[in-house]
Amino acid sequence: MSQPNIIFIMTDTQATNMVGCYTGLPLNTQHIDALAAKSVKFDAAWTTCPLCTPARAGLFTGIYANQSGPWTNNIAPGKNMRTMGSYFKAAGWHTGFIGKWHLDGHDYFGTGICPDEWDARYWYDGANYLSDLSEQQISLWRNGLNTRQDLDAYGIDDEFTWAWHISERAIQFIHSARAEPETPFLLVLSYDEPHHPFTCPSRYVENYENFSYPLGNKARDTLADKPTHQRLWAQAMPSPVTDEKHYVHPLYFACNDFVDDQIGRVLDSLTADEWDNTWIVYTSDHGEMMGAHRLISKGSAAYDDICRIPLLIHAPGRKAAVREQPVSHLDLLPTLLDVAGLSVPDALQGRSLLPLLTAPDRWPERGVMVEFNRYEIEHDSFGGFIPMRAWVTAEYKLVINLFDEDELYDRVRDPEEMVNLIHYEEYHERRDRLHDALLAYMDRIRDPFRGYQWATREWRPDLKPQWMGAFRPKPADGVSPVVRDYDTGLPTKGTKVETKQQKF
Repeated sequence: MSQPNIIFIMTDTQATNMVGCYTGLPLNTQHIDALAAKSVKFDAAWTTCPLCTPARAGLFTGIYANQSGPWTNNIAPGKNMRTMGSYFKAAGWHTGFIGKWHLDGHDYFGTGICPDEWDARYWYDGANYLSDLSEQQISLWRNGLNTRQDLDAYGIDDEFTWAWHISERAIQFIHSARAEPETPFLLVLSYDEPHHPFTCPSRYVENYENFSYPLGNKARDTLADKPTHQRLWAQAMPSPVTDEKHYVHPLYFACNDFVDDQIGRVLDSLTADEWDNTWIVYTSDHGEMMGAHRLISKGSAAYDDICRIPLLIHAPGRKAAVREQPVSHLDLLPTLLDVAGLSVPDALQGRSLLPLLTAPDRWPERGVMVEFNRYEIEHDSFGGFIPMRAWVTAEYKLVINLFDEDELYDRVRDPEEMVNLIHYEEYHERRDRLHDALLAYMDRIRDPFRGYQWATREWRPDLKPQWMGAFRPKPADGVSPVVRDYDTGLPTKGTKVETKQQKF
């Protein structure tokens, strides 16, 4: 059999709480749910950051945004960073990216310029979509379609939407690939929906005009034992939650339904033979708070509502299964390189999930890290610089808010994350072990925001400030020149402890 093809599908602002196969709620995600029925479904997959650009940096570079460059929205990866398409194009694959990129350091729409590693014939970021609209249509899309009546009045149909055009180009890409079956392809589909501005045909909105999402106790979190910035966030951005603890937003739910149908169009275009030779990955960048913990949108928080993302991997020839081990966005690039039989550079910070697909009992117990630094370089209306690092294991979640109160949640006993256990004496030992693991991980990956302040929390009196530490050269990425030691000018021999005063 020839090398497999890969289709990588992602949505925007769609956590596990918005997908039927994860919630059991009537969210009409039938196509995603059908894919789940023949895929490995990950129940504990985590974004690297609950924000668009940093999350995409983790997905497409395999390196946390704190190092790859885009540690907040609208900053581009460094020129020494390789993205997914670069690895596959260099190996002779046909690489296509269609949809929202958000990694060029520009704005939400992008520049319209296709990076060299992708096929420009299919590139269709937000700027390309805007170029196909009149000024009136652009104004409508961004500000004028806020109700079902608006959608009807302006005759908004499937073909008006960005999502429809993404799917249409994807189908064309797949059709053209059939003419060159000896060339494997990597096709990335990046939908903006169900993200704002919530544009879809009115028939979808009709289904949700009387629908409200049950939030449970999370809708009434007083935030009394939570970080100050969360209380300020809740005050500044009131959430549309009913007295019955339900979230109401017909357009958001309608676009969630609509993007599922657009994904279905692409999957339905595959032949039986193509299903047998195509790996399909579906995920999202992050979620939406939806009024949980009295918060909306996304920001510096590690709640499941914005950090626990859906992840399905359809592996040809493998049975459907569920995996409950914590995994990360960072694991997806190493996994796809492994699928393609390509080497995985040491610089990538995740690990291939193929062993977890085939031998879960031998998968080591581990935690994964979630980061946050700032919402956007332009925006000051989202709280400014609020650095956060979270360490998530199968049972617990520790959240260090560098300038604020810290958090600890028992994920088994308190899945709604209502009780902050950071000062509960019976959890001190577990808390400190999680803290040590997080600090060790930040140190190992060379998190540039690391420092003694993450260690010397008021609840860790046993940890004292330290200044000197170890020098760690950048791991090999298979492309960059060798790292040279500053003192000798010779190729580095690896980690060394810096204990002396430098001479200048």
